Amino acid sequence: MPSSAPPRPATAPVSPSVSLKQPPAAERVYAHVKQGVLDRRYEGGTLLTEGELAEAVGVSRTPVREALLRLEVEGLIKLYPKKGALVLPVSAQEIADVVETRLLVEEHAARKAVPAPPGLLDRLEELLAQQKAQAAAGDLAATAVTDRCFHAEIVRSGGNEILSRLYDQLRDRQLRMGVAVLHSHPDRIAKTLTEHEEILQALRAGDADAAVDIVHRHVGWFSHLARGEVR
Repeated sequence: MPSSAPPRPATAPVSPSVSLKQPPAAERVYAHVKQGVLDRRYEGGTLLTEGELAEAVGVSRTPVREALLRLEVEGLIKLYPKKGALVLPVSAQEIADVVETRLLVEEHAARKAVPAPPGLLDRLEELLAQQKAQAAAGDLAATAVTDRCFHAEIVRSGGNEILSRLYDQLRDRQLRMGVAVLHSHPDRIAKTLTEHEEILQALRAGDADAAVDIVHRHVGWFSHLARGEVR
C-alpha cells in the first residue's frame, strides 16, 4: 500500500558565502588600521582620513569613527576633529616604559623556567628556527612577531596567569617597536638571533643566573636606544 505522507521538499545546499559571515564593519576597519600601523604601512606621523579608510575597507564613515576611537584609547593614534587621525610615532618614553616592564616580567620568568617545564625547550627551538627563516627571507614584520612569541613562551611557562596577561597587554607595543627597530637597525637581527640562542642554551643547561643575565642584556638594549645610545 503506497504511503500517504507527502514527499519532503528537497533541501537546498548551503552556500559557503552564506554560512561565513564577515566581521562587523567597525572591526574590519580596526583590524585594517591596526595591522597597517604594526607593519609600518602607516608609519608614525601619517595622517589618516575617514574617507580614505572608508574607501579602503569598503564601509561607511560611521564604523571608521568607531574603530578610530578604539585605536586612540590603545595609544596608536591621535584624533583631530575634521582633520583625521595621526599615527603616533614610537616615543623614547614609550620604549623606556615597555623595557622596564619587560625586564621585571622576563627576568622573573627566566629564573622560574629553570628547570625547564616539559615542552618549553622544544617550542623555543622551533620558534628560533622559524625566526631565522623569516629573517633570511627579509620578512621583518613576521620576524618581530616570532620574537615576541619566543619571549611569551618563557613567560607563560611559569604558569602565572596574571603575569601572562600583563605581558600580553604589551603585545602591540612590542610588535610596533620591534618592527621599527629592525628597519632602523638591520644589524640587530643577527644579534637578536644570537641572544635567543644563548637564552635557549642557558635554559637547557639549567643555568638560571646565565639566563637572567642574557635576558637583561637582550631586553635592556632597547633602553640604550631610547636614550640615543646604540651600541
